[in-house]
Amino acid sequence: MDPFVGSNPRETLERVSALLRCSPTSADVAAYLDNADSLRHLRDEFLVPTIADLPHSDLSLVDGTKECIYLVGNSLGLQPKMARKYLEEELEKWAKMGVHGHTGGSRPWAWAEDNIEDLMADVVGAKPEEVALMNGLTVNLHLLLLSFYKPTAARHRILLEDKAFPSDHYAVESQIRLRGFDPKKSMLPLSPRRGEDSLRTEDILEVIEKQGDSIAVVMFSGVQYYTGQLFDMATITEAGQRKGCLVGFDCAHAVGNVELKLHDWGVDFACWCSYKYVNSGAGGLAGAFIHQKHNDTIKPALVGWWGHELKTRFLMNNELELQLGVNGFRLSNQPILLVCPLQASLEVFKMTSMQALRRKSLLLTGYLEYLIQHYYTEDPTQPLKPHARIITPSDPQQRGCQLSLCFSIPIREVYQELEKRGVACDMREPSVLRIAPVPLYNSFSDVHRFIETLGSALSACSR
Repeated sequence: MDPFVGSNPRETLERVSALLRCSPTSADVAAYLDNADSLRHLRDEFLVPTIADLPHSDLSLVDGTKECIYLVGNSLGLQPKMARKYLEEELEKWAKMGVHGHTGGSRPWAWAEDNIEDLMADVVGAKPEEVALMNGLTVNLHLLLLSFYKPTAARHRILLEDKAFPSDHYAVESQIRLRGFDPKKSMLPLSPRRGEDSLRTEDILEVIEKQGDSIAVVMFSGVQYYTGQLFDMATITEAGQRKGCLVGFDCAHAVGNVELKLHDWGVDFACWCSYKYVNSGAGGLAGAFIHQKHNDTIKPALVGWWGHELKTRFLMNNELELQLGVNGFRLSNQPILLVCPLQASLEVFKMTSMQALRRKSLLLTGYLEYLIQHYYTEDPTQPLKPHARIITPSDPQQRGCQLSLCFSIPIREVYQELEKRGVACDMREPSVLRIAPVPLYNSFSDVHRFIETLGSALSACSR
């Protein structure tokens, strides 16, 4: 049987456990799924820290020679093994060729990012000419909003989720002020219903339908950083555009995590970082998308040399020949040392497809959910036993690989006990532990080890 095809995760786990004649919680199930995983070889393309490598590990509790349990790709992805080679190639070129490296070698600095934009376009579901690799995420968001946010007295609001990532919130607020409007009146933050953790799609659509005539831009996350909710980007885009709004997404937590179809969905603009699920290293080169339908209508508000057509860029005549679409938004040449690790990672993505990664991810995250619910659901008969609650949507189609966990005991204690035992995960104030089994390099055995380790951590917290 192929456990990665059909059925929901629970049914798959129960079928496998019946086949193996063991409990669905047995480590044998994890081993079976790992052996059946056609993508398991991709882990070999990355460097996984050992437990001893991590700064807060307590080697009196764990074997430091083992690989750590790395479930924090939603904050920083693992290093691709080829990153060092590519960086060393460019450092060697700089040492031996100097300025000639701009136009020479396998990765000419003057247009190095152009060589990998088709790989990035595959990951986000776009045409290569709709994608530019440049700057950092918030810089790109500002550049895009400068052109897409054109407020009028009647249509000046920006719709976003109430708990948007702080940088997005600040960018939207400052863009509104820049146009002379009041953020208190022009920001339209949308909160979940009372007692709920995630936004309902129907509530988003209702706001767009009722207030769309006053909304200039709908600007949501692709995947909500705190809850892990995957928004229905296609439906939101269609609804916003039907009311005359422009629709954009911050795909920082979606790119490399879920299957995106930015072109087919007709999304107006999008931006993302590349150091989470796309593994380009801290502060890595970010990306931007503008749909080709805007090539003749949307122009950059700020221009620089790198937005000029390459074939005449070096004539230095100060007569701008602006590139079409998102490429005209480039300002400066991209740092070659940031291009290298991004290329190394995108080449790993090229070994598979987002469809295949998503298929594995649904089962991998479903396995994590199953084990958490089995072991750590609140038990009324044991009121003092620590327990966890998953605030990420239970519908696999409404989440990526991240599950956000709230605990009945102080979150920082849980986090610190996990760190001591060689788990790399992510704590977000006020009360969430974000666990992200990444299909590109995480295994089912990683998930099983995490669940066992979580039990030890919770026991230590409750002493």
